[in-house]
Amino acid sequence: MTVKISPTAELQQFFREAAGLNHEQGSPRLKQIILRLLQDTARFIEELAISDDEFWKAVDYLNRLGGSNEVGLLVAGLGIEHFLDLRQDAMDADAGLTGGTPRTIEGPLYVGGAPLSEGAARMDDGSEEGSATVMFLEGQILDPQGQPLPGAVVDVWHANTKGNYSFFDKSQSPFNLRRRIVTDAEGRYRARSIVPSGYGCNPQGPTQECLDLLGRHGQRPAHIHFFISAPGHRHLTTQINLSGDKYLWDDFAYATRDGLVGELKFVEGGGRGIAGRYAELQFDFQLQRALAPKAEQRNLRPRPQKAS
Repeated sequence: MTVKISPTAELQQFFREAAGLNHEQGSPRLKQIILRLLQDTARFIEELAISDDEFWKAVDYLNRLGGSNEVGLLVAGLGIEHFLDLRQDAMDADAGLTGGTPRTIEGPLYVGGAPLSEGAARMDDGSEEGSATVMFLEGQILDPQGQPLPGAVVDVWHANTKGNYSFFDKSQSPFNLRRRIVTDAEGRYRARSIVPSGYGCNPQGPTQECLDLLGRHGQRPAHIHFFISAPGHRHLTTQINLSGDKYLWDDFAYATRDGLVGELKFVEGGGRGIAGRYAELQFDFQLQRALAPKAEQRNLRPRPQKAS
């Protein structure tokens, strides 16, 4: 039998006290958020008849999730980060903001402070030479009218052939496959790198534990992340998922979007200083105008920062 506690004035006053609303000190905004969280949690517990065992199992899960540094991964895997993009898309539509390359999720694996290069960069450290396929990545950054944007900063990062990212994978050198490139006079960026692999959640980790219970896989297609910024233009957070990947349209993080699929072209027989097979990837990005200086900056999400 389900027993419900009526949302009496006494109970609501209790939640207000717990949220600090009976005190002048503290953050009014956080108090508002915590009050809503307490009220909705109580409603959730009652409506789904959550047992004590289920509740404390969830608390233990959250402890393990944080201890494994996988909260950002689960946020992506449950579609919450994609929801934030959809919400921003809707707000843009209401404000009449259209055009430009679509946004998509950042993911949890960005690290600030990557080396800065003018026009072109080599991204890999050569540690997978002989096993990885060399990739030449290039394109233009364009303004809303399709004109090139010189001096834009293209912050690009991706995984190695094992699906691992430097900084988080201690076997890789610092900033391997992470660079910032300033576009040239024609708005072009160029990078020599390697074809990345997709990755899966740690099979023993708490994110995959949750996905297993939902009957879902934890795989991502091969992809390349970008932050793109230019004075007077709106900051763009996006990524391109690579064509031909098994999980291209079955990305557990819901990052694949129309207009964000990169077509890899493989070249046989050498060229560009490469003796054997290599890949080329051409991708242009178009920015929107910034309506306010704040729009030029990425959001204030806490991110690892490593000195270059």
